[in-house]
Amino acid sequence: MSSSQDRASLPKAKDLAHHLSEESRARRPSPLKTAFKYAIDPKIVSLGGGLPLPSYFPFESISATAPAAPFTDYNDVEKSAQAPTVELTIDRYNRNQEPGVIPLATALQYGHSAGSPPLLKWINEHTEKVHHPLYSDWDTLLTVGNTQGWDAILRTFTTRGDTILAEEYTFSSAMEAAHAQGVVSVPVKVDLEGILPDALDEQLNNWTGPKPKLLYTIPTGQNPTGGTISNERRKAVYDVLSKHDIIIVEDEPYYFLQMDPYAPGASKEAPPAPPTLAEDPEKHDKFLSKLIFSYLSLDIDGRVLRLDSLSKVLAPGTRLGWIVAQEKFVERLVRLNEVSVQTVAGLSQAVVYSLLSNWGQDGYLDWLVELRKEYTHRRNVCIDALHEYFIQPTEYAPNGLKEFVEWKDPSAGMFFWLKLNIRKHPKFAELGSKKLEEHIYNKAIEHGVLFIPGSWFLADQHPVESDAVPSDDAEVSIFFRGTFATVPHDKLIAGVKLFAETIASEFFLN
Repeated sequence: MSSSQDRASLPKAKDLAHHLSEESRARRPSPLKTAFKYAIDPKIVSLGGGLPLPSYFPFESISATAPAAPFTDYNDVEKSAQAPTVELTIDRYNRNQEPGVIPLATALQYGHSAGSPPLLKWINEHTEKVHHPLYSDWDTLLTVGNTQGWDAILRTFTTRGDTILAEEYTFSSAMEAAHAQGVVSVPVKVDLEGILPDALDEQLNNWTGPKPKLLYTIPTGQNPTGGTISNERRKAVYDVLSKHDIIIVEDEPYYFLQMDPYAPGASKEAPPAPPTLAEDPEKHDKFLSKLIFSYLSLDIDGRVLRLDSLSKVLAPGTRLGWIVAQEKFVERLVRLNEVSVQTVAGLSQAVVYSLLSNWGQDGYLDWLVELRKEYTHRRNVCIDALHEYFIQPTEYAPNGLKEFVEWKDPSAGMFFWLKLNIRKHPKFAELGSKKLEEHIYNKAIEHGVLFIPGSWFLADQHPVESDAVPSDDAEVSIFFRGTFATVPHDKLIAGVKLFAETIASEFFLN
């Protein structure tokens, strides 16, 4: 979308207010918040709001040093020490009228419940540049990261006893937030790429009782599986949920950590530096064109709520994310913010806005291009290590481990998902898969490496269990999640090797 005029020419979203929860419908605007616009009007003497005097704030200025766009191997420690930087300084009143600054007198005051207008304007421009929403009346509001955003969505769209859908394996904290509110999560079938649209449609066609209120999905670099659902499947999933009139919540903290395809042995070579704009004037367009569509980009109804976050691309401690949704939904979420978080921390908003406005939209894309390169290389290091220690013959597994372990090379995110054919474990008949999963988890820790058991991520934490031994032709698997994002390359390789040794020992191959 190139201009506000283009946006105004788009159709409006459908009226989907019937999806709002009882709590959300009952929520009224805070009278004090409606008066806030007069409290900040310089033409009005405000004696109405209980706002501290900014001159009493004990902060004259704050400053930070950040890399300057564009970026070349910024994450290479030796090179980054020599890289150009920018000094960000935010004072109390910004008397010099520096552009791209939210003064501390504003940032440290009670703020807009939707977020600082300058930062929201920047985010809206970013949303149009990347996702091109297909309807005109969409809006954004800031969140204290995606976790708080998800909690707010649950309260806005669900009531105790309601049902939601989620991928069979999903982010366990998100499901716990739902369960604590009395919301029942029902798994949908997936493979290592993501949701299976036909299975989802069949599940909903055969549904008895009230339909699920929403689908919670992590479609890109899925946590825990690392899978990324294709454009074709996204469109099919969207069509199924539109047919059944179900809201889609896409949780996308890993969206910009999409990677180039894995090539065996690629980690042995240094990752190439991203081209500069001078070298490739279409660099940003090419980067954006490679990205998988968001559900937001497919949404013609206004049924998608997109959760975005800076946690994985800048820093988790900023505690800053945002929701993109149709205006009617955003208005209801703002009403909730008014009486809960009020707004994201002003210091965080001020620092992040100062950085992003200094970089500009193109500079931020430069940063994301650099991250893509770095995470692609980390993924390559991890998968090369998996091939070396799980597939190739080793001293502890002369024939390799490929008959016991498999995976799909991740194309986004931070995780890889190992599938173990547990039927081949010599104690399978005695212990069963659940006890063996816990046993292998503990053995790996004893051997010096931590992988997370797959069952911890089940959307349904109360599945029906049976003591019956599966038939010979039934597939019996357990899963473990690893990450390639957390440790230096040498420790990543060492961790993969330690887990391979654990698996070999467990299957009595050494």
